[in-house]
Amino acid sequence: MIFMRPLISVVDDDDSVRESLPDLLGELGFAVQAFAPAEEFLASNYVDQTKCLLLDIAMPGMSGPELQRELLARQHNIPIVFITAYGDRNLRVHMLQQGAVDCLLKPFNDTVLRHAVDAALRVD
Repeated sequence: MIFMRPLISVVDDDDSVRESLPDLLGELGFAVQAFAPAEEFLASNYVDQTKCLLLDIAMPGMSGPELQRELLARQHNIPIVFITAYGDRNLRVHMLQQGAVDCLLKPFNDTVLRHAVDAALRVD
């Protein structure tokens, strides 16, 4: 499938996040695909089309940072915005040092999300 709007992929094990973020991002004008485990995203046909990845840090199975490393190993340099409910400013700084465009601490508002996605799309 070819998307006319930038494709944002959401990888999060939280059902409410996978339901709410696509609705919000769709209202902001983006095409969106959501995935529960990181492995599902890796196996999908959407990896090459994804312009920004909203990625939970702590998930069962493959974690967000592990998915980031796997994508880089496969030479997929997708701009990543990490999201987490279990972080602090030190974690945010660490994720930025590891190459993330941003790291949002849940809960975050629509404006913060939009700025992070816009920054990621400028990287691509």
